[in-house]
Amino acid sequence: MSNLLVLPILIPLCTAVILIFLKERIRLQRWISSASGLLNIGIAAVLVSRVHDKGIQTLQMGGWSPPYGIVFVGDMLASLLLLTASLVSFAILLYSFRSIGEERERFYYYTFFHFLLVGVYGSFLTGDIFNLFVFFEVMLISSYALISIGGTKLQLRETSKYLLINIVSSTLFVAAVAYLYAAVGTLNMAHLSQRIAEAGQDGVLNVIAILFLIVFSLKAGLFLFYWLPGSYSAPPAAVRALFGALLTKVGLYAIIRTFTLLFVNDPGFTQPWITWMAAATMILGGLGAVAYQDIPRILNYNVIISVGFVAFGLAVGTPDSLNGAVFYLLHDMLAKALMFILGGIIISAAGTEHLKNMGGMIRKYPLIGWMFFILALALVGIPPLSGFAGKVMIIRGGLDTGMLTLSLIGLASSFLVLYSLMKVFRLAFWGNEPEKELPKVNLKSASAVAAGLLVLVIAMGIGAEWVYTYVSQAGDILVSPGLYIEAVMKE
Repeated sequence: MSNLLVLPILIPLCTAVILIFLKERIRLQRWISSASGLLNIGIAAVLVSRVHDKGIQTLQMGGWSPPYGIVFVGDMLASLLLLTASLVSFAILLYSFRSIGEERERFYYYTFFHFLLVGVYGSFLTGDIFNLFVFFEVMLISSYALISIGGTKLQLRETSKYLLINIVSSTLFVAAVAYLYAAVGTLNMAHLSQRIAEAGQDGVLNVIAILFLIVFSLKAGLFLFYWLPGSYSAPPAAVRALFGALLTKVGLYAIIRTFTLLFVNDPGFTQPWITWMAAATMILGGLGAVAYQDIPRILNYNVIISVGFVAFGLAVGTPDSLNGAVFYLLHDMLAKALMFILGGIIISAAGTEHLKNMGGMIRKYPLIGWMFFILALALVGIPPLSGFAGKVMIIRGGLDTGMLTLSLIGLASSFLVLYSLMKVFRLAFWGNEPEKELPKVNLKSASAVAAGLLVLVIAMGIGAEWVYTYVSQAGDILVSPGLYIEAVMKE
């Protein structure tokens, strides 16, 4: 059963290879992609159940005992993220069928879609720091293709910026891995944790820790996010949803894993860096969200705010705040996918991205309007929706540790989220309709996908106590990294 860990990577990999040879068979590509997505959801659900009942699962490729060889590790954090990413990617896939356009479908859209999932799932499951770099690169190379398919001027301009930023961060990543290996002589994450503790985390190891923080922050949009609002505005709505819901979350996962497993021995040095970066990200993201009048940038800045909020939970570092960070991260993956899908629907229905040219859509699209309203409440953290439990745990942890300023910034960022999304709701759905005739679009299938995600957002909030039984198990690993080390090094 430990082979279960490699299936979430092999399935999208094999799917992507098969789809290469079906360029003109669009309907068949959709069917195969759907079957692959459903299969991965089932496998991820089984993995979560198995980890919940039997503990951390490991797979040593080729039978090599740790710390040698390639290792995959399925703890509860990785398993929950895998399941949520599988659900989100399947919803975005269904949305793509009616929104991405046949031209992009013929240019290997679904192939790159599944290659990107290989990188995402592999990043969650790998137990080796170098293979984390490899899976990051698989994910990023696929994202380069997805952001540029279509070839509009905006896409080509923003792709150049996106490509440059990620090449720089990848170069820093491989340099950080090389320095870390030179310092402690291993790449297995569990073994790295042991070696760093033995060597004492000071001097050069603290410098390496900050280098990793810079690398993952560039990828997650934590403080170093200046590239994100423009780049994520360039591709179609389905690609924006994929990037906003998954790519930034992989960067956040890497930060959480690195600073709760590897660099945990000198929190007095690393914690202040994460704290001020989280605060700056929430403030600047909030200001950006309220400043703009076009939907893509408003939604993109809301992604940035949530990145800062999860980092807030990590910076506090208490069991309560870490559980809250995991809970909020799962919620945010679902909610951000829904946010971008609803944003894409609004833009398609209005025929424009600019709020000043919208109005009166509630009369024609009441379901879309009220789904967006409920989503806004969930993102703010209104009970009993899914954003409430995670925010409460993070802010409570901040107050318990005396981090009053950061807690107030977190609360203020929630009000900025509310203001920015209510601005979209008010200007797009209320007031007078624009004089120009609205385009005629079929939104039934897209609305059904959005409704399905909204059900998950509501269910996660109502069933928060049940979800917490799994989240707390993930939090235990973050608080007590020895559990992870013991599971990996036991052989």
